[in-house]
Amino acid sequence: MNRHLGDWKNYFNFGYPRQAFREINTYLRERLTQHLRRRSQRPFRPPEGVSYYRQLARFGLLSL
Repeated sequence: MNRHLGDWKNYFNFGYPRQAFREINTYLRERLTQHLRRRSQRPFRPPEGVSYYRQLARFGLLSL
């Protein structure tokens, strides 16, 4: 996933990419959170007091 984010960063880096990066980060975080919640046998829940955003960062997800 991080490799693709790096490629997207290079592609959208020309001009003023802030809005594009924000939209990509938001979409990616939402989709990964949905995926973690929908796991069939064992749905993922972050530890008490930790948000999904913080847990995805702990997993190593890069943000643009």
